[in-house]
Amino acid sequence: MGWVSNFADLAKDGSLTVGIIGLGYVGLPTAIGFHDAGFTVWGVDVSQRTVDMVLQGKNPTGDPDVDDIVPQPGTERWHISTSAAEAVPNCDVVLVTVPTPITHDLKPDLSYVEAAGRDVFKSITKGSRTIVVLESTVYPGVTAQTWLPIIEELGLVIGEDVEIAYCPERFNPGDSAHGVRQVARVIGCSNPEVGEGLVALYSKLTSEDVRYVGKLEVAEAAKVIENVQRDINIALVNELARIFPALDVDVEDVLSAAATKWNFHRYTPGVGVGGHCIPVDPYYMIQRAADVGVPAGLITAARAVNRSMPSHVAGVLSDLMWNAEVPAGDARVLLLGWSYKAEVGDPRETPAEPLAETLMSKGIKVATWDPHIDFGEYPEGVEVISNIEDAKGYDIAVLVTAHKACLNLDWNKLLGQMRTPLVYDGRRVLDLDSLQKSGWQTYAVGKPV
Repeated sequence: MGWVSNFADLAKDGSLTVGIIGLGYVGLPTAIGFHDAGFTVWGVDVSQRTVDMVLQGKNPTGDPDVDDIVPQPGTERWHISTSAAEAVPNCDVVLVTVPTPITHDLKPDLSYVEAAGRDVFKSITKGSRTIVVLESTVYPGVTAQTWLPIIEELGLVIGEDVEIAYCPERFNPGDSAHGVRQVARVIGCSNPEVGEGLVALYSKLTSEDVRYVGKLEVAEAAKVIENVQRDINIALVNELARIFPALDVDVEDVLSAAATKWNFHRYTPGVGVGGHCIPVDPYYMIQRAADVGVPAGLITAARAVNRSMPSHVAGVLSDLMWNAEVPAGDARVLLLGWSYKAEVGDPRETPAEPLAETLMSKGIKVATWDPHIDFGEYPEGVEVISNIEDAKGYDIAVLVTAHKACLNLDWNKLLGQMRTPLVYDGRRVLDLDSLQKSGWQTYAVGKPV
């Protein structure tokens, strides 16, 4: 059916069928959210493993918030497939939630958006006026630049066979307070009538504000700068965390003092920035700025600071072990946590990986313990510990990810298993005074040695 004049009324009644292309960290919760809101849902993923798990009512993502909400086999209005050709003809609206990573040379990789779009548009019934919405993070212009040539190539006509729009996802994995049903949304579309209709649709999904913001590029730009801003703010405190210890000042003391002013925004330094958004999205903005011949110096500099933090921390850890007279060539580091974010089993762009790689390049042995990550998701050379009680003979324990399991482990027992009693807080969340009293030699990012 697609777009019709009473689309908004049908949306309010839940009388539409919504398709989700990509059932990952964003797509699966989105599909579940629309189903819970009363819509018929078709979910599509190219991974047979993902589809099989979802059909069994299991969670294929690493987000524990999804564990108990996947619809069980036989659930009405819930259809899962590996085939867009099977799903799309049944849908009034199709949402594309595929990854938008960067390449090895830090350029935007739009291959998933292009491939998913082609699969969807090939499956659209002529005259259906199916609405296709991109939710993946992109730079301004991508939706039109990537999809319009495919639409034209396939002989489809905007306004007759298909409508396109952009509504950036704002889902925050591992954060139950900011799931797909609790975050505000913005919608960009060249057809205002369709845009307002989508406002009605998304208003059934989320309890927060949903608004039409005009053309596609406005919504695209809004999404990418949300994460660019966070990257810049984090880069500032990470740079300060390198400056202040050289002045014999703890950066956390400085930040706490500054935070007494009403308009100061507090951020915390760390070993690095990870995930599928903050370390990626700035490169999309940098690329687009280069395309139009405008410098993006601040964005580029902030990205460089955050990207260099794992290497900086590796140097600090090496110096700490050297000063503690750890045998050269036999230094051993234990990384507590590997995923990029607490309570989420997602290793994408985790700062733990470049940290481990830099340490190993110095001849330092690296092991890690993360109860949220499967064994097969670690790089070669990293020893994986399945039980923290087996972690023995290490020289420094480094808190990389603030999982509750890492924060609440038996620190006294771990201390007895260490060869050298060094601990480094890479997230500034540990009670260092308490650990020091129990016998640990405590260090932290941004803290003078």
